[in-house]
Order: sequence, then structure tokens, then C-alpha cells
Amino acid sequence: MMIKKMTTALFFSLFFFMALYARAEEKTPQSLVEGCLNYLRGKTSVSTVVMTIHRPEWERTMSIKGWTKGQTDSIFTIIAPPKDYGNGTLKKGREMWMYNPKVNRVIKLPPSMMSQSWMGSDFSNNDLAKSDSLIKDYTHTIEGTETREGKKVWIVRSMPKPDAPVVWGMLKLKIREDYIFLEEQFYDEDLKLVKSMTGQDIQMLGGKLFPKMWKMQKADVKDEYTLLDYKALAFEDDLPDNLFTVSSLKTLRR
Repeated sequence: MMIKKMTTALFFSLFFFMALYARAEEKTPQSLVEGCLNYLRGKTSVSTVVMTIHRPEWERTMSIKGWTKGQTDSIFTIIAPPKDYGNGTLKKGREMWMYNPKVNRVIKLPPSMMSQSWMGSDFSNNDLAKSDSLIKDYTHTIEGTETREGKKVWIVRSMPKPDAPVVWGMLKLKIREDYIFLEEQFYDEDLKLVKSMTGQDIQMLGGKLFPKMWKMQKADVKDEYTLLDYKALAFEDDLPDNLFTVSSLKTLRR
């Protein structure tokens, strides 16, 4: 009888701890989004990407060197072609500055211009570097799951909080179980799909799995899109704070 009671107690103890472990492993919508963005950017990153803007009548290509720190600080400079060389963009929190070397002038963008196209691409000024806006300004709900290549993918609906200073009426995210960002859909205030960004060609970059190619495409035009192709990516332990300053915009190209 004593052995039976001990066995029963042990069984319930194991069941209790397994239930606690399973609960701890559950992903909340907020933790999914935060984990995804932390994975995407790391503590800091240094990258070289080729941006291709495709239109039915023409195609334009630029090479960009970029640095990020945390969720809010980013700085980019164009390294090719020669006619665009040295054009720079700095983003700190919700503020953004752009540098034009031809006139040697730094311009601070007003909030109304944050949603405008960056260098004529399908990426807006705010899209170019993911910030903590997605974490702070939206409420997230898990809509469902799907499976891709044997891995679970979470589908997350993100709605703006009341009075949040954002453009989109809704976002839909697809995040793989290992926090790899697969897709983001952008909806206007009437909840009509405007454009979608997808991560493609997942491979080892900077020591971890990462989409080598990102494609931003308009919803209503099939032959207009922008590609970001990562040529190099490194996740550093730290980058100096003075790199992410207005004065750096003028010196990055040197």
C-alpha cells in the first residue's frame, strides 16, 4: 500500500512539473514579437545589402552599408552607385535624419515623412530598420498557426493601440517557432492590404539562420517590388554610441 501511494504521488508530481514546463514553453503574442525582433537585429549588427528597385519599365540597384544597435538606433550609407555614394540615413527612436553629400546638408525628417518612400523604393523611411514601434504601439493576438518545412509558424495580428503614432491600421506577422521573421503584411485604416514583406532563402548569416533575401511588394501591382539581398551580415557584441549621431552621417562615406 505504501509503495502504491508513493507511486501515485510521484506520478502526480511529474505530471504537475510537466504541466508547468509546458506552460512556460507557451509563447505569448508579445513574447513572439519581441523575440522575433531581438533575433532579427541582435544587440548590434553590421550589414552590407544590395537593394534592387524593380518597375515594369526600369530597374535600379544600390549597395548599402548599415549598422544597428538595439531596437531603436540605425545608420545607413549608400556605397554604390557613384551618383548616390555617401547618401546617409540615421534613425534614433522615432526621429530620422538624412544626409545629402552633394549639398553637404543634413535634414531632419518630420513625422509626416516617416511613411514616405526611402530612395524611391517600396520600403518607407520607417520600414528600413525595424524599431520598437511594433512592440510599443501595437497589441498582438495569435490568429493561428501553420507548418512550413516541418516547423511551426505563428500567425500574429497586430492592431495599433489608441492614439499610437502609426500609419498602419493593422499588421499581420508570420513568425517561425525559432523566431525567424517570415512575413509582414501592411493594412491601411480600412484594413485593406497595401503591401507585404517576405523573408526568403533562409541560410546561415552572421552565425545564425537568417533570410538572405527580403522582398517588399505592393498588393495591387504584381510587377513592382523591392528586393534586399544580404551580401554580408555580422552580429557584434557592441558598437560605439557616437556611431549613431548626426555627425557620423557626414563621415561614414570616408
